[in-house]
Amino acid sequence: MKLRIRILTAAVFFVLAAFCAVEGQNSHPPIIVGYVFPRGAVLKPGQINAHDLDRINYAFASTKGGRLVAGSASDEQNLATLVALKKDKPSLQILISVGGWLGSRDFSDIALTAQSRKIFIDSAMDFLEHNQLDGLDVDWEYPGQAGAGHAHRAEDKQNFTLLLEDLRKRFTQEEMASGHRLYLTIAAEASDDYLAHTEMAKVQDIVDAVNVMAYDFNEAPSHGLTSHQAPLYTDPRSPISDSIDSCVSAYEHAGVPATKLVLGVPFYGRSWERVSSADHGLFQPGRPAARDFIPFAEINGSILGHGFTRYWDAAASVPYLYNENQKIFVSYDDKESLTRKCSYVLSHRLGGVMFWEYFDDPNGTLLGAIVGALHAPEPATH
Repeated sequence: MKLRIRILTAAVFFVLAAFCAVEGQNSHPPIIVGYVFPRGAVLKPGQINAHDLDRINYAFASTKGGRLVAGSASDEQNLATLVALKKDKPSLQILISVGGWLGSRDFSDIALTAQSRKIFIDSAMDFLEHNQLDGLDVDWEYPGQAGAGHAHRAEDKQNFTLLLEDLRKRFTQEEMASGHRLYLTIAAEASDDYLAHTEMAKVQDIVDAVNVMAYDFNEAPSHGLTSHQAPLYTDPRSPISDSIDSCVSAYEHAGVPATKLVLGVPFYGRSWERVSSADHGLFQPGRPAARDFIPFAEINGSILGHGFTRYWDAAASVPYLYNENQKIFVSYDDKESLTRKCSYVLSHRLGGVMFWEYFDDPNGTLLGAIVGALHAPEPATH
């Protein structure tokens, strides 16, 4: 009798959770997802402001022998620190993200057969249970593509879907048994190539969110000309046509509803050197600077105003910096551009905003702008 009551209770929970998930696509406010990437360091109490986050994706778990394993020796301790944040914010979701640019080498093999998928999923479930986590973020960079030189196959397109399907089935079984909601999300490239090598119309029906990495559209070696790494719109003068707006349209055209799209924004900048002063360095020849990647905390603290002047590209709705003496150009996001991107999320009814990554702006300047823009009270009507 007790067993039947437990099964019935779990079933009711699952039905209600599914109903709320569907309703949430239309009624819930946009979520804020932050990647936390300690780079092997041990998290300290108070480092993460959980109050302003709905979901934390901890980066990265790794894979070994087809199994999901910790990415560093500090992961278990760090995950416990993050899970402890739920005492003050019970609604906070803690997910483990597996893969990444350098960590996707095994995914093609993992997704290849039903048996290899089961081995991975069994290990993932053990990892989630052991660390008391709320789900998994799959960051395969990228199905059917080499990424950072990883093995890949033409079959990755279908096998990626099968991997996610098998994960969802297992999550559903666990939810029915435990009553604990498990979330399945992916990190997705903002490119036509990614859409061509995946079945996003099927994938979107399986996952809870598609975290679109809408940044690094242009890096210094790509085109030889400076440009914005994460433009909201395409400037007609730009050497690249990619933008957040074109990316969102492409994903929707591929069958992903707006409510499943979580817009990724960068908390860092990209830089070029040997850039001429024409148009303050915008859309000019250049090469990768010695420091191509610059965290926003450094941009805001020791670069902006220290020989670097801020300019605004109205067509693209993003800022950039130029140092005429050093001939250095920096593409980045600030509070103004993120406020505009959040307005875009609201007007296009996207699922929310994701950012990479928390420690590139530990003071919370950009996160505060996102919170203010997404959760601003509606103006009073008379």
